[in-house]
Amino acid sequence: QVQLVESGGGSVQAGGSLRLSCAYSEDKYSTFCLGWFRQAPGKEREGVAHISYTGVTNYANSVKGRFTISKDSAKNTLYLQMISLKPEDTAMYYCAAGPALSVCSGARYGYWGQGTRVTVSS
Repeated sequence: QVQLVESGGGSVQAGGSLRLSCAYSEDKYSTFCLGWFRQAPGKEREGVAHISYTGVTNYANSVKGRFTISKDSAKNTLYLQMISLKPEDTAMYYCAAGPALSVCSGARYGYWGQGTRVTVSS
C-alpha cells in the first residue's frame, strides 16, 4: 500500500524549467519502482521516467536529456526536473509506484497520485 501526492505543476513558456515533486508514504521494509507518467487530453497515458529502488533510471526518448528523475529517500519524495520545456510536454503529470523490478519501465504500476498539471506555452 503506497500513497502518493504530486505538486509543482504550473504554466511556463517554451524553453522554461519546472520541477515536480511527489510525496510518497513511508515503508522502509518494502521496495518498489517509482515513475512519472503524463497524459494529454484525448491521448493515451505515456511513461516519462522511472527509477528503481537501487537508483537505476529510465527515460522515454522524447524527454531524454531534458528531464531528470530523482528521489530523496530520507524525505520520501520523488522529483522530476524538467528543462527546455516544449509545448508538447503539456499534460497532466502523475507519479506512480509498483512492485520492484530491476528495470522499472516494465513495472506494473498499481498506485497513483492525483496528478499535477503542466502547461507549456509557445
